[in-house]
Parts: sequence; structure tokens; C-alpha cells
Amino acid sequence: MKVLITGSSGLIGSEAVEYYDRTGHQVIGVDNNMRATFFGTQGDTLWNLKRLQDGTSQFLHYNIDIRDRESVFELFQAHTFDLIIHCAAQPSHDKACQIPLLDFEVNALGTVNLLEATRQFCPEAVFIHMSTNKVYGDSPNEIPRVELEKRYDYANPEDFHGVAETCRIDRTLHSLFGASKTAADVVAQEYGRYFGMKVGVFRGGCLTGPSHSGVELHGFLSYLVKVALTGRTYKVFGYKGKQVRDNIHSYDVIQAFEAFRRNPRPGEVYNLGGGRENSVSMMEAFDWVESISGRKVDWVYVEENRIGDHICYISDLRKLKSHFPEWSITRSLSDIFEEMVAAEVDRLAVTV
Repeated sequence: MKVLITGSSGLIGSEAVEYYDRTGHQVIGVDNNMRATFFGTQGDTLWNLKRLQDGTSQFLHYNIDIRDRESVFELFQAHTFDLIIHCAAQPSHDKACQIPLLDFEVNALGTVNLLEATRQFCPEAVFIHMSTNKVYGDSPNEIPRVELEKRYDYANPEDFHGVAETCRIDRTLHSLFGASKTAADVVAQEYGRYFGMKVGVFRGGCLTGPSHSGVELHGFLSYLVKVALTGRTYKVFGYKGKQVRDNIHSYDVIQAFEAFRRNPRPGEVYNLGGGRENSVSMMEAFDWVESISGRKVDWVYVEENRIGDHICYISDLRKLKSHFPEWSITRSLSDIFEEMVAAEVDRLAVTV
């Protein structure tokens, strides 16, 4: 099998590269390190590219900008892909308002370029689009909540499992990032439904793991661990630090993709996160990091929350599990924290 992975030096992309290389497939990666353009040196992913090149046997990297349709089409003419995993994106809803044209071009135009290339050159391939829960905008904030000592939670029993795919995606405040990703999400569905292509859309919650190049504007847990271990100050933006996210390890993300590849459902959408068991508030995350690292987290509170930010977001995984009962979360919140702290300690030791 020949696999194309866009954003191959990023968190999910690199996990996919390693998985498919390890299982004996030829992997083509597309990544032009645009994360460094978005976030500066802290977002640079060249370290991860080098790690992949040193540790894989059938991985070939292309420095291609997915906005460049001609280059994308040339790649598809040179290679016949069986599986496309599209992870490349401008990932920050805070950054998007500063670069709205670039954000939309990468997220929306880049996605349709890849979908159309797939339709023209390998229409039987499985196409997995990495979307985001920001397509729901701030509509999840309408779910009734209760305030607990260190977190918010849902007030009503019927909301216990979290936000389902039936949550509306329009008439809500998205942020420009959320809007560009919604455009990509909907056009990906359309290529699946209208053309009958094997397109699956996964709306990610907090995706995390040791290969994340986390920065203040994107990568909650990764950035928190970096700040804690280097003695810097973490900023909490609003909601008393009680905002909740469910976290999923990049390995479990790839296993969900694999489940879809084996039994694709054209145009289907799935929420993909850690679920209730892997949910954590900002305040609770401080406790986790301090307990594992032995380092006190230095943080300050900023009263104003991020525009369109979710107060309490837990991914309802019941649809995904019902369609693919062989899939489940294998990495607990404790596993995630311990692995990320250990990885950051190792990185710091190399740089000292």
C-alpha cells in the first residue's frame, strides 16, 4: 500500500508516518514546515522531520505547499496512492485572525486541491480528512453546565457523554480558523457523498502526544509541559482556568483512521477525542504536570477568554465506537502526561 500523509512533520502526521512505515507500507510525506511561519521558531518541525528520516525505512519527504495545485497534481501523477491522510493545516484559531487569507488558503483551498487530485488520479483511494471540533463554533457553550471546584461539567445526564456530531455547525461564532476548517470539512463530506469517494471526516478535540511542537496559540498540553519544565509562565485565558478538554493520544487517532480505512463510509463525520475518561480542566492539568514532573507550574490569569473558545468540551465517541467497535482509547490521561513529561525531559537534556 502507498500512503500519502500531509502535514507529515506534525503531531498526527508524524505518528501516521511511523505507523505505516513500521507496518511495511511505502509512505510519502508532504510538509513545508509552515508551522514555523505561523508560530516562529517554537513551532518549527524540522526536528521531527529529521527524527522521521533517521528512524524510518520507506518514508519519502516532499517539501510541497498544498496551496500549489500544480505541485499537488504533479505529485499525484507521479504516485498512485491507496490512502491519503490529510493533516496539514493552519491549526490556531487565535492566529487565524492575524492571517485570514493565508489561513483560508491553507485550510480550505489546500483541502480541495487534495480532494480533486484524489478524484482525478486515484478515486478509489481512502481519503481521511483531519477536521476539528471548532467546526461547531461556540455552540457547545450553550449546553447547560455546573461549576465545580476545579472544572466545569455538563449539568444534565443526557449530556454526560459530551458533544455529538448532531451539534450544529452554523449560526455560531467560530473564529476565522473554525470557519476555514468548516469549509474544508463540508467540501470533504461533499466529495464523499456527491462523488461517492471513500472520504472520512474526523473532528478532532485535543490531539496530543510527545511529537507535538506545542506553542501558546496551539497545543494545550504540549505547551503546558514545555512551560512547566523550563520554568516559564503559562497564561490562562478566562473561565477561571476551569475550561475542560478531552485529550487523545496521537496513536489512538491513527488507530481510528485505520478502522475507517478497513471499512470506509463515504462522507461520514466522526468526533474524535479522548472522551470523558481523558477529559481534564486547565487547573487539573496543572496538578497532573506538577505531580509527575515535580515542578511547580508558574501561571498567570488573563480575564478575557479567547474568542469562540469552548468552556467545556468532551467528545461524544459513541458514533465512532458503534461504527468501528474494534476501536477504543488505549492511552489514558495518566499515560499521556507521563509520556509527554518524559519526552520533554529528554529533549531538554539534548539541548543543554
